[in-house]
Amino acid sequence: MNPPEAVDSAESGRSVFQQHSRLFEDNRFVYPVVSRRSQGVSVGVNLNPDKVCNFDCIYCQVNRRTESETRFVEMQQLLTELESVLQLVSSGELFRHPKFVSTPDHLRRLNDIAFSGDGEPTTFRNFDEIIERAAEIKRQQISDDVRMVLITNASMFHREHVKRGLELLDQNNGQIWAKLDAGTEDYYKLIERTTIPFRRILENITAAATVRPLVIQSLFMNVNGVPPDDAEILAFCERLQEVTTAGGTLELIQIYTVARQPAESFVTALTQVEVERIASTVNNVTGLKAVAYV
Repeated sequence: MNPPEAVDSAESGRSVFQQHSRLFEDNRFVYPVVSRRSQGVSVGVNLNPDKVCNFDCIYCQVNRRTESETRFVEMQQLLTELESVLQLVSSGELFRHPKFVSTPDHLRRLNDIAFSGDGEPTTFRNFDEIIERAAEIKRQQISDDVRMVLITNASMFHREHVKRGLELLDQNNGQIWAKLDAGTEDYYKLIERTTIPFRRILENITAAATVRPLVIQSLFMNVNGVPPDDAEILAFCERLQEVTTAGGTLELIQIYTVARQPAESFVTALTQVEVERIASTVNNVTGLKAVAYV
């Protein structure tokens, strides 16, 4: 998965999002970042420290060539780290740390707790329990206005414990950011490299979107120097329209490109103009709100 991007330098603009440390101090599961998409501090919760994922995306920015030092989620340790990081952010102490001292004033706010990390978070067998426990901590320590965000490939939404986790998110100012990077089966297989059928992802997104509004996160890129063609983008728009026609609500389509070293060297970033053009096409064809992040 793609965790939120971090601010930790004195530079302004896009360059301040180039540091992406997966850990904060000695934490193993919880880390603060300043996210360009959240527009504030996002407290990341890594439910896949073993780096296991049911997708093998060609653009993935998790280094799977090295073995993880932590193989299993230790629930109590994770919750302790979450309490500590939330306190650091809410007290303002975080911004005295060298990595965060140059954070712009308008980004010095706690925006969300984001469940993402080094794999697909909904594959965590105690997904519903961790959502419930994290929600309890949020209620005790911080405002209900702070979101709980799930960043997901939507592959497991049909599982009962995941459905319960999604319901708990709904009850605690939750928001789901579901991955959809393709409009056609062939392009999906090229990009995601998974045995999970494209139709399963589309069905899961549609089912979830009929219960609550979803945010769709879509990463487009050059593959061997070639961007997605117009037919692929139009097919992508058709998939979005299928969701809304079926009664689903899509509140935002996030369009972005690679910002860090991807898994494969043949993957490169689109230009700002190309990302904005895709967002404009989505908006014009579907009528949905699409925002380019560059």
